[in-house]
Amino acid sequence: MRRSRRAVLFALAVVLPLAVVIPAGATPYARGGPTPPPWLRLENGVSVPQFDLANAVEETLFVQTTVDSDLDGVRDRVRVRLSRPGETVSQGIKVPVIFEHSPYRYNTGGGENHNVDYSVLPQEGLQPSAARTDATPIGARPEPDLPGSLDNYWVPRGYAVVLGESIGTGFSDGCPTVGDMKETLGTKAVIDWLNGRAKAYNEAGEPVTADWTTGDVGMVGTSYNGTLPNQVATTGVEGLRTIVPTSAIASWYDYYRANGLVRAPHSNVSGLGENSFQGEDLDVLAYYVEGPDRVEKCRHITDALLQYADRTTGDYNAYWDERDYLHRARGIKASVFVVHGLEDYNVMPTAYASWWAQLERYNVPRKLWLHKGGHGGPTGTSDYQVTLNRWMDYWLFGVRNGIMAEPRADIQRPDGTYEKYADWPVPGARDATLKLSSPNATDPGGLARSGGGPRQSFVDSGRTLDTDVSLVPNPATANPNRLAYLSAPLSKSTHLSGTPSVSLRASVDNRYSANLTGLLVDYAQDGSATVVTRGWTDVQNRKGADRSSPVVQGREYTFDWPLEPDDYVFPAGHRIGLVVVSTDMNFTLRPSPGTQLTVNPGKSSVTLPVVGGL
Repeated sequence: MRRSRRAVLFALAVVLPLAVVIPAGATPYARGGPTPPPWLRLENGVSVPQFDLANAVEETLFVQTTVDSDLDGVRDRVRVRLSRPGETVSQGIKVPVIFEHSPYRYNTGGGENHNVDYSVLPQEGLQPSAARTDATPIGARPEPDLPGSLDNYWVPRGYAVVLGESIGTGFSDGCPTVGDMKETLGTKAVIDWLNGRAKAYNEAGEPVTADWTTGDVGMVGTSYNGTLPNQVATTGVEGLRTIVPTSAIASWYDYYRANGLVRAPHSNVSGLGENSFQGEDLDVLAYYVEGPDRVEKCRHITDALLQYADRTTGDYNAYWDERDYLHRARGIKASVFVVHGLEDYNVMPTAYASWWAQLERYNVPRKLWLHKGGHGGPTGTSDYQVTLNRWMDYWLFGVRNGIMAEPRADIQRPDGTYEKYADWPVPGARDATLKLSSPNATDPGGLARSGGGPRQSFVDSGRTLDTDVSLVPNPATANPNRLAYLSAPLSKSTHLSGTPSVSLRASVDNRYSANLTGLLVDYAQDGSATVVTRGWTDVQNRKGADRSSPVVQGREYTFDWPLEPDDYVFPAGHRIGLVVVSTDMNFTLRPSPGTQLTVNPGKSSVTLPVVGGL
């Protein structure tokens, strides 16, 4: 097994960005780059509508892949629907392609989430049976018609739009394998067809070529639709010029696990209320995207996903490694425009931060757009759409518009405005370590350059208390179910940029395992609290995410784990708080309450990457 993922993540978190900028007039990355065609209409360096969408050519095709995911002895075909300017026929122009592949097109539904409530955590030996039901389809299969707005925006500007259906979903063949190489190659086949390296057939079974395209492809998508571009880019497929992954996964382990802990993606960005994604996992997602018609045909896939995902220990293993694109980033030949929400607790910020660090490591041309919202793309701003338009014009048409000479990172602040930075983490961010201190065994403690004081204990509330509602507020009041540590009021605003981390010297006193959660909180003068970021670990995975070791009751260990990355400004006069709990009700598995943990503040700390120091 390669070195632990925790070590990898920490190593990525502390690498400072290099100022690598491609000059405005540079040739787009990989195989020479396109040249703007004479017919392309530009205004201020941006392509503008020039073709009538009503004249667009629409086609429904089936692309031959190289994989047989359902093991029926026949290679899978994936369905695509495309729209291209009518001028590709009437004038013979050739156009680049905006390509979005998706498992969510049609006929989804099926599968129950796993149980997340336990008497004791499953790694102690008790685990529930996995029950599930088969759901009915969500609506009838619609008649062929290019859905969504991609064609409305891009086709008039001289692009073609291709909407694909990934293997085992919609009207494509096969079974959904969720993130592995089969799914990757099934997506890659579409790009190969656009470049003359694969075959496609129309609904009558007749072969069809893509003689209307330049072969230059830009992939876009959000969430799973944005993850597929990450996957395909690592293959280095010829013709893929750029990808724009929005709220996209870089490692499926980081989506469903955290440092050995079985942890759910979240459906509510505020962190309050029940989480409808609690108990979701690889197999549940496969049931959903394959739809009810494929349940028996694809059970060999879903059964394996359940078995090897290992909801008992939560350990990283070879199955997760196959669904981890971070170590394959060296193969990327396309440029990458990463878009993510700073408050996205569905696809956690770890996804963009770890991916960004790998793109830097392999000197991939890149740009980053961080908005203040949750899961999905930015809203309420035209700046992003213009930037995306310029990005595509540069990489797919070869328009020399200077976008690669601009600052790499655009970061939105709470008031809605954006600030531009040369890179991310913001250059100049350095780690500042604050140590924990305690006045006595029960009262809230402090965060400062020096620490110490008596040990403090708390009792896990299990599934009984919502962390954000019951355990974050009132940090100056003792609470038996959490520990809180506060800095002095800040003398100046403090800019956090990067990945914070916690080092806790602690013991589990009456169980052999426990959840461990840290929350970084902004406490205002009026008593209000804002959870800035949070992070989780399994105490059994203190030696690495790939191996579990039971704890000895009452013995102190050092637990080190990263919180989710962020870019946040603490206002002057506010206090920085660290809240330590065990179970995070809306994210982690939920044992019965009663686990007792004891913290040694003098040997514990929180490390914050800040610009300009504390």
